[in-house]
Amino acid sequence: MNYHGTTILAIRHKGKVAVAGDGQVTLNNNVVKHHARKVRRIYGDKIIVGFAGATADALNLSEKLEKKLERYNGNLTRAAVELARDWRADKFLRRLEAIMIAVDADSMYLLSGNGDVIEPDEGIIGIGSGGVAAQSAATALVKHSDMDAVDIVRESMKIAASTCIYTNDMVTIEEM
Repeated sequence: MNYHGTTILAIRHKGKVAVAGDGQVTLNNNVVKHHARKVRRIYGDKIIVGFAGATADALNLSEKLEKKLERYNGNLTRAAVELARDWRADKFLRRLEAIMIAVDADSMYLLSGNGDVIEPDEGIIGIGSGGVAAQSAATALVKHSDMDAVDIVRESMKIAASTCIYTNDMVTIEEM
C-alpha cells in the first residue's frame, strides 16, 4: 500500500511524542493545495492521528477511530484493533484508500485496511510517499544527535521534502 501525495512521521524520543505531516495535496501531476492539515488531535486532544491517502477516506477513518475510543474509554490499543477488524471485514470500509498513524502517551500504531495494527520497534514510523525518507532521517537523528522529538520530526520532514516530489515543507507538527 503506497500512497502518493503525503508524508507522515511519528516518533517517540526522550519522553516526548511528535507527529508531523506535510501540507501538499496533489491531483494527478498538479499541486492543488500547499497547507493541508493531515495531522490532528482527537478524543479530547489525547490522541494524535496522521493519515495518508484519499482525504475523505482518511477523515472517515479518523471519525471511526474516535468512536471506537469513546466506546473503549480511550484505550488506543483496543480501539485500533477493533477499527482494523472492521476496516478489513466491512464491504464499505474495505474500499477506503488510506493509511493512518495513531499515537497516545503510551502507544504508537500504524493502521491499514489490510487489518494491520503495527507498533514500531524503535518508536519511529513514517507513511506515505516520503515516509521511508522521513523515517530513515529520523532514525539517524535519534541515534546521532541530541535533538528533541519536535526538532527531529521537523528536520526529517525537510529531508523528505527535498527528495519526494509529493511532499512539501509546509509541515504541521503535534506533540505530547
